[in-house]
Amino acid sequence: MRGMDAEPIPTRDAGLDRLAAFLPRAGAAYAAGRNTDPGPERKGAVSRLSPWLRHRLLTEAEVARAAFAAHGEAAAKFIEEVGWRTYWKGWLEQRPGVYDLYRAGLRRAENRLATEEGLRRAFHDACAGQTGIDCFDSWAREIVARNYLHNHARMWFASIWIFTLRLPWELGADFFLRHLLDGDIASNTLSWRWVAGLHTPGKHYLARAENIARFTGGRFDPRGLLDEAAEPLTEAVRPGPALPPQFDPPPSGEVVLLLHEEDCAVETLDLAGCTVRAVAAVAMPEARARGGVAPAVAGFAHGALVDAMGRAAARFGVRPVLLEVDDLAGWAAAHRLKVVTAHPPIGPVAQALAAADVGAVRVARAWDRALWPHAGRGFFGFRPRIGDAVAAASGG
Repeated sequence: MRGMDAEPIPTRDAGLDRLAAFLPRAGAAYAAGRNTDPGPERKGAVSRLSPWLRHRLLTEAEVARAAFAAHGEAAAKFIEEVGWRTYWKGWLEQRPGVYDLYRAGLRRAENRLATEEGLRRAFHDACAGQTGIDCFDSWAREIVARNYLHNHARMWFASIWIFTLRLPWELGADFFLRHLLDGDIASNTLSWRWVAGLHTPGKHYLARAENIARFTGGRFDPRGLLDEAAEPLTEAVRPGPALPPQFDPPPSGEVVLLLHEEDCAVETLDLAGCTVRAVAAVAMPEARARGGVAPAVAGFAHGALVDAMGRAAARFGVRPVLLEVDDLAGWAAAHRLKVVTAHPPIGPVAQALAAADVGAVRVARAWDRALWPHAGRGFFGFRPRIGDAVAAASGG
């Protein structure tokens, strides 16, 4: 069994090993220590399961149920944190235009980089960890070197980026997507918006030196270096009202299965009533960020998909093929069968499948069907539903 400090390996077996290693601490120990960032060289209280959850090598349902089975109600705080990932996906599913707003904002920020020398220099210094703010610079280097950052540190980092360094938040969100193994469109985009004060208008998150010193065990103390009185950001265009999430009816009959990096839990995808005649897979992690993603990020996504292909071969008795995005339409046409795929959340994969126009039936997991409809407003109204989903969950 691999330990908690091992380098992430993009397989389901490695994720299950990491889950087993963490479970003894998923209760009171997690709740007490989850906000403390002891640094990259020391073991903390968090699970480090996010790369596997992000690609659904492990599903939210199975991780939450495992924690509840091990600790009961004492695991509530950990299960709630798993639920945030589902909440963000469900919220964005009901407001897909927010992702379009982010992409448009990113294009505007890129145009500013091309024409504003001061902004370009400040952006370079932030990404390189050369701002002179020790904590921020350390976290920037950690993101690039380790492709990971503690969640509390992500909040501090985003707040300093926006309110102290005065950099466009979209460039920071893109920096995360470029380098983090667990870079998820919904969680990343909406978390940056929440820090900025855009998700809940007027309510932003300000990094405070005292908070950083306390929860890093005194490793950092940026007193006098942070803007702790900044106003929240505003935006000219507000997201529209929530729309009900759209789920396709369950498929049946002879089908071909398309795998993608957003959902690699082949074992628990509900294909009852289907006979799978062929399997293909497509990966496109480079589309997450401008200019592509870091090699480790691309490697983890591709590795996760290769692992899923092997498990699909065992489940369906067929030999999967790895496709480029441009090959999708031809592959689907050659088989002349209905294409089914795990429901891709809002982001590049969903956009690419729509553009390929193969008429894919999106198979939604019971967990998402149960929870996404309740994610249209605030998290605290959503939170009680998580326990119901844990109790009802079976498999994925």
